[in-house]
Amino acid sequence: MSATATMPATGQAAAPVKRKKSREIHWGSPVTYLVALVLISVCIGPVLYIIFGGFRTNSQITMDPSGLPDPWVISNYTDVATSSAFWTAMKNSAISALATTAGVVLLGVMASFVIARYRFVGKGAMYAFFAAGLMFPMTVAITPLYLMVRMLGLTNHLLGVILPQIAFALPTTIIILVPFLRAIPDEIEEAAAIDGASRLKFFFTMVIPLSLPGVITTGILAFVGAWNGYMLPLFILTSESSFTLPLGVANFASQYSVDTAKVLAFTSLSMVPALIFFSLFERRIVNGLTGAVKG
Repeated sequence: MSATATMPATGQAAAPVKRKKSREIHWGSPVTYLVALVLISVCIGPVLYIIFGGFRTNSQITMDPSGLPDPWVISNYTDVATSSAFWTAMKNSAISALATTAGVVLLGVMASFVIARYRFVGKGAMYAFFAAGLMFPMTVAITPLYLMVRMLGLTNHLLGVILPQIAFALPTTIIILVPFLRAIPDEIEEAAAIDGASRLKFFFTMVIPLSLPGVITTGILAFVGAWNGYMLPLFILTSESSFTLPLGVANFASQYSVDTAKVLAFTSLSMVPALIFFSLFERRIVNGLTGAVKG
């Protein structure tokens, strides 16, 4: 007998074999998680200690420095929140940070637009000049800077702090914004010129909206840097009525050096605006810096 093989009918395709795809989750090395946990603890630990320390009494801090509040004391925060010194320093910091941010964004976008879109002799040297500004921290130039501010009669005035902060924040701003502005296609500018738009109109209606991620990033960095600035206000501002929050914390700590809990409460409230501001716009900063690197 001969075996007869059954063949599939003509035109009929073999049924596809369904294979179950197993989804495997690769967790990575445990060492990575251990290192990340240690770094997070090092960063968050001091902040939590300051916040919880404000809810304790001095005796609790002395007897058990690393313990939790027992009982919780809210009067430290209420006393600081109702003091005029805190709100005066808060107002001065807000004025300084907002004015610095506005100046950095406005001047930075204009200078970056010229460097990125214009062709002229010395363009590379100008860009290198701003890039070199990243290598000179404020601490190096604090003495000649103080002499210049004093010569201009701006000591003990917020303007004497705002102008240098703008100058020292411009290099970072230009380094971030130039790649954004270079990435704008020339065809858009040519189309705007055909429609009769001037360079100034093109700048405000097209350049700024297209480079908005970089503008927001530089604005946030300028705001946080001005809010946390300590060295420059320490040299320029002398009276308590003109102190910013970092100086207000130092002055409050010297006045209430024996009341550690209240000093911690003052420090905690001083950190809250910057922490909230940075947390809300953290993704904007990452996206802006990523775009600058790609450009």
